[in-house]
Amino acid sequence: MDFELNADQRAFADTARAFAQAELAPHAARWDEEGIFPVEVFAKGGALGFCGLYAPEEIGGLALPRLDATLVFEELAAVDPSTAAFFTIHNMATWMVGTWGQPALRAAWGEPLTSGQKLASYCLTEPGSGSDAASLQTRAERVGDEYVLHGGKAFISGAGSTDLLVVMARTGGPGAAGVSALAVPAQLPGIIYGKKEQKMGWNSQPTRQISFDGVRVPAENLLGQEGDGFKMAMKGLDGGRINIATCSVGAAQGALTHAQRYMHERKQFGKPIASFQALQFKLADMATELVAARQMVRLAAAKLDAGAPDATTYCAMAKRFATDAGFAIVNDALQLHGGYGYIRDYPVERLLRDARVHQILEGTNEIMRVIIARRMLDGDAPDAIR
Repeated sequence: MDFELNADQRAFADTARAFAQAELAPHAARWDEEGIFPVEVFAKGGALGFCGLYAPEEIGGLALPRLDATLVFEELAAVDPSTAAFFTIHNMATWMVGTWGQPALRAAWGEPLTSGQKLASYCLTEPGSGSDAASLQTRAERVGDEYVLHGGKAFISGAGSTDLLVVMARTGGPGAAGVSALAVPAQLPGIIYGKKEQKMGWNSQPTRQISFDGVRVPAENLLGQEGDGFKMAMKGLDGGRINIATCSVGAAQGALTHAQRYMHERKQFGKPIASFQALQFKLADMATELVAARQMVRLAAAKLDAGAPDATTYCAMAKRFATDAGFAIVNDALQLHGGYGYIRDYPVERLLRDARVHQILEGTNEIMRVIIARRMLDGDAPDAIR
């Protein structure tokens, strides 16, 4: 078992770190304050492959393992978790189009998405169905060579500013088996975007509700087959949970780095606060928790890459642990900054606000516990966690 990164993986991480410092760090605070969605940055990242990290090569993606993708996302999130998180959302939607899209759809949208010239949103959550995704009500009725889409989605990242919507909609009866996936051009007649939500964090990406009022979508925009949508969504969520956990690890690393630097700069009682043993111990605990979270995320990614039967459980564990630990580490870093950590001149305040939502996204951490416990109590899997 080798825990060391290989040369290619280190190169990906180094490239992402340099990109984050050059393209995100100088602007992240302003994007957060002014609510700017930095479309041009995604195109710049796309030129490096960051918009199609695990999308198929046939559409211009890099087809990387999920483990390698975590290295990129972590470096981006260490500087700007909000913008990094939208990179992850766009990657998931692009992967779905490239994996399950029909040839004409892949030809039209594949390379624009993997290059970052076009951006995609993922539309699963509805006002009445969050954790219970199988109860979604948005409906797509087949009429000739089109689907007619009615319903609405909530909390959609990028909504109103992206070009393609990957929409989960009901084409059949109740429950998971009746759900299908459609790639919907974002400006079709009948698509109505709600107000931009005012959020605690994640302010560099807009979040809106979307209403579909008789939206006509070409039947060739169906992903996979009718009834495949929920299975796609669950596969997407396994990777999405790794992605959001990685963003928490990145935010924690960024906050820890700021805290290390600040402890050498800040003096109290005539000496740097780095000399106080109580604060040294706090820093040591933060570093230990961070390494544990990072390794759990990488283990889950390796399980997913290998197609392991328990991959979903490990993705849930990684998401639960890394998002809880990541937020706690950022919070401790803010505490080490004292009053300065609470003002916006220091980035830990923004990192804290951005990291908080990770415990809710891609299935709340309470739902992660349900997934883990069910696996452990499954009579057919007595050794579920070994």
